This record gives sequence, C-alpha cells and structure tokens, in this order.
Amino acid sequence: MTFDGIVTRAITKELQDELTTGRIIKIYQPTQTELVFTVRVQGENRSLLFSAHPMYARLHLTEDTYQNPKEPPMFCMLLRKHLVGSFIERIEQHENERVVFFSIKGKNEIGDETKKTLAVEIMGKHSNIILIDQDKEHILDSIKHVSPAQSRHRTVLPGQAYVLPPDQGKLNPMEIEAATFRRKMDLNQGKLDQQIVHAFMGVSPLLAREIAHQAKLGNMDAYEKVFNDIMTEIKHHNYAPSIYNGSKEEFYVLPLSHLSVERKEFTRTSEMLDTFYSGKAERDRVKQQAGDLLRFLKNEIEKNKRKIKKQKQTLQKAEKADDYQRYGELLTAHMHTMKTGDKKAIVMNYYDPEQQEITIDLNPNKTPSENAQSYFKTYQKLKTSKVKVQIEIDKAKKEIDYLEEVTQQIEDAREQDIEEIREELKEQGYIKNRMKNRKKNNKPKKPAPEKFTATDGTTIYVGRNNKQNEYLTTRLAARTDIWLHTKDIPGSHVIIQDTNPSEDTLAEAAQLAALYSKAKASSSVPVDYTQVRYVKKPNGAKPGYVTYDNQKTLFVTPDQRFLTQLKN
Repeated sequence: MTFDGIVTRAITKELQDELTTGRIIKIYQPTQTELVFTVRVQGENRSLLFSAHPMYARLHLTEDTYQNPKEPPMFCMLLRKHLVGSFIERIEQHENERVVFFSIKGKNEIGDETKKTLAVEIMGKHSNIILIDQDKEHILDSIKHVSPAQSRHRTVLPGQAYVLPPDQGKLNPMEIEAATFRRKMDLNQGKLDQQIVHAFMGVSPLLAREIAHQAKLGNMDAYEKVFNDIMTEIKHHNYAPSIYNGSKEEFYVLPLSHLSVERKEFTRTSEMLDTFYSGKAERDRVKQQAGDLLRFLKNEIEKNKRKIKKQKQTLQKAEKADDYQRYGELLTAHMHTMKTGDKKAIVMNYYDPEQQEITIDLNPNKTPSENAQSYFKTYQKLKTSKVKVQIEIDKAKKEIDYLEEVTQQIEDAREQDIEEIREELKEQGYIKNRMKNRKKNNKPKKPAPEKFTATDGTTIYVGRNNKQNEYLTTRLAARTDIWLHTKDIPGSHVIIQDTNPSEDTLAEAAQLAALYSKAKASSSVPVDYTQVRYVKKPNGAKPGYVTYDNQKTLFVTPDQRFLTQLKN
C-alpha cells in the first residue's frame, strides 16, 4: 500500500475540484480512527472519508456505508459543533507531504464568522486528524492525543499551538530546478532508487523503483530524464489511478511498468482508493475483536484432531479383538500344558493349518485359567469399544466441521456479526457467559442477514453467521424461495426471494454462496440449490446445520467483483 505524497497530491486536487464551496451537513465517527463527512455540493450529497488508522490511513470520497455507534464519540460531537453547516473554502496539500489542510468557514452561535482548519496527517501509526482554530491559532481537539511524554517535537492536545510534523530535510520535487536531481544523486554509490526516496519528499519506494526501471539502470542522463518527465506529469496532474493485482496488491496514481501484473484502471483517485481499501480496515477491526475467538476455535479444532488420532489408534487395536478371542480359546484348549509362573505358552493353532504352533504371552502371576479369562475380557472390551470409538470419531469430525465453519464465518464477518457469533458459542457451551447480570428486558437483536440485489432487481440474502443462517432459512424465506449452499464445504446460507429466478440471478447467487464460503479462493466451486421446503434441520443439530434434497448443482469460480456489483 503506497499512500505517498504523490497520491496525496492527486487526491487533494480531486477533492479541491469536487468539494470546494461544499457545505458540511453531517459528521459521523463510525470507529475510533475514522470520520465520515456528508458534504452537500452542487445539489448532491458526497461522503468524504477521513481515516487515521495505523495501517489504512487515507482520505477520499467513498460509496461505502459505515455502521455508526449509538452514542457519537466526544471528538465527533466537537466537530459537529464547529463544522456542521460550514463551507469548505480550500483544500491544500502541505508541500509534497502527506498532510492536507481543509480551510472551513462558518458561523458561531451568535452569527459571527469563524474559520477552522482540519489538518489530516497520513503518517502510518502517527496519522492524525486535528481541528485547529485559525483565529486563536491553537488546537481545538484531535482524533488522537499526543502528550509531551510521547513526542518531544510537538504536542497534540486541546489548547496547544499546531506544529507541523518534523521536517525530514528532503526537497520538494515539485519546486526544484531540472538540474537538481543530478546534484543530489551519486551513481557511484548505487541503489539510486533508495537515494531518490531519501532525497525527495513524498516519493515512495514504489515510485522510485519505477524511475529506476524506466531508466533501465542507464547513466545519470537517463535517470535525470525519467525523473523530470514523471515530475512534469505530476505537476500537470496527469494521473492514471490503477490497482495492480499481483502477489501483493498495490495501487498508484501513475502507470507502473515494472509491475508486470494485471492492472485495473480507474477514472478517479477516490474510486481507486475506495475500491482498494473497501473492507480492509473493517476486517482488521473484526480480527482484533475476534482474536480471542479465533484462538479458541483453533485450539478446539486441534484438540478434536488429537482426539481423532488417539481414537483411531484405539480403533486399530480394536480391529485385533478377534485375535484376543482366539488366544483365550487356544489357552483354554491347552490349559493342561501350562502352569502358574509360565511367561509364554506354545500351543497348536488349529485356526490356521499353515501355522501349526503359536506362542502366546502369559502373565506369570496368574493361573492358566486367569490368563485365558484375561484374553476373553480384553476381547469383549475391544469389541464394545470399537462401536463406541467410531461414534466418538464421527462426533469429533462433526465438531471440527462446525468449528471450521464458525472460523470461516469470523473471517468474513462484519463488526455487527461478531457479537452474534460470540453469543452462539456461549449458547453452545463453548465459552462462558460473563454477562450474568445483564438486564432481562434486553431482548436479543433480530439477526440481520446481508442483502444484495441481482442485476435484474431480485433480492438475494446471505447469512453471515449461523444465527443469521437459521433465521434466513427457517423464518425469513418463503417455502418456495431458492436456497443455495456450497456442496460439502462450510459456507453461508443464501436465499433468492423468487420461486423461479433467471439463470443470471441463479449464477449471481451461486457466486455469493462461493464467495462466503471456505472455498472463496478456489476455482470451479460446486454450489447446490433447491427450494427452501426441501431444507430441514435435524433435531439436536448444531446451529446452521441442515440437510436437503431435490438439489441441483452449479459450478462457479468466485469473483470478488460480484460483491461490489450486487451490494446495496
């Protein structure tokens, strides 16, 4: 991920062109590090996302929807107080750095004009969003506070003067003379791509590698020409936003010829960033929230695998039950040849004509009769255990299937799905319910399966966890609706709200079933479909487990683009 100074320049220009004179009408803070402004401009509402996430810090227009908390955080309340109803005058980048200033003009409670600056700093784990009073020249508040103990260079706290992030001593490539590049580089030192990164602000290693690639490791003239040509394109805002789908997904606002992978082009930088980051930050938050659950499930799966391994060893031993019966019978038939204290008995094996004699181990502390009875008891024990062990193995396998399905659901979960999964594991007795003092009148929320719309307008629902799966299949769906699920693969229940859907809609629903399954990274995934009336839940079955018949099977190759195309 390369949100460098060049990407910042591109998105700043786009926002300046599209949002200047826009009026801020709503502000939300869906998470601790993200803000969403609704800006009314030219008769249209635009959603502007700011993120100070340590890994996914960014700003751009967005089409995504965000789940907002019931109670807005204090920073969100402060922003509403100072900025709602105000107008965006200017959007400017600080030199070629990842710092963007929004100059905002409004009025206070008594009608006097006010001017505020919203500083957006995109600097990895040090990213921040800071509201500054232009008149008083101090910080009103920030999404992250930085105390003097955390930073000697600057303090980011209400009432403090705003100080820019530390200057790294680099040159702004937008403001240098053409010959400056040659003076700053040393061809003899090698690694010119690293020298470029260290010399010029806002230039990432990704862009520096592109410059080196285009120069084809030539002389200084070649490097200087490529560098100046690229900077000229940037100065004139000639961008080509693209996502590169290699082993590591990358994005950039300029063509990157050194990445010989599939490239998806976009007309706008916001569209590229929105597509690239969509869901990444949420999945990161879900991973943090559900980290304990994933560790627990992994341990339970491993525990059941060890149990199966042990039970199979017992089963292998049980397969020899008939041998112990024969030993007991042979000892009984030859008891007159043995005495107490013998450690072995050599007897005629009349069960196997080819093996005339067989040696049987004895317990010298037991009589011949007791030794024979011991073999008979072992035979009965193994014979009984064979049935019980197989039952335990089947039970452990079903347990693993269930736990792997829940694991897959967590990996695809939205934030609102995690609590339902946690509640399910409590109900199933896997984790303790630490909410004994919860008020009884707090009714559980109705599960909310995710809703999609097929290209022909048909509604498709997807269960994101077992509670949603059961609600969807047993309560929400009509008996004649079409039910889909990956064949013999953990995944979501999918419902098409139509008795006779088109082939295209059926194919799109099958795509969703594959994408929300353990086989989402596979090709040619089998997806069964049938009417809901043929889907049954066996008595005592785990949540989400069903049987079905009268099914047909489709084969699809999961394609992530369907999630964006069909999502409401």
